[in-house]
Amino acid sequence: MNETKQLPLLREKFFRRDRRSVPAARAFALWALEDWGLGVRSDDVLLCVSELATNALLHGVPVGRGFRVCLRYGDGVLRIDVHDSGDGWPRLREPDGESGRGLLLVEVLADKWGVGERDPGKIAWCEFGISPA
Repeated sequence: MNETKQLPLLREKFFRRDRRSVPAARAFALWALEDWGLGVRSDDVLLCVSELATNALLHGVPVGRGFRVCLRYGDGVLRIDVHDSGDGWPRLREPDGESGRGLLLVEVLADKWGVGERDPGKIAWCEFGISPA
């Protein structure tokens, strides 16, 4: 039997350090999900993209830099990576007033999440088990 392995689907885009980049990252993710026929769990995915992009923008992108969003789908798993070049390291914390809920939402909505090193900066990521609609 000749079995062919499917390469993962991949989309990535760079965003400038600008408040309009978070809705742009969300729109980019929606476009990829629609293009791949992955409507299931899209609200959860888009909220996590927004939260990871917001964290990168507020805490991880030095002046004059930006962040990159990478979406990869293969073997029933959608992975979202948000790359930034800042020094800060995201961590769960108790919300205070209007802030501090982003990673709590990612932890609840995504199947897995974490942070990895890159030079410079870090990659905040999350994963969702998703089958095409």
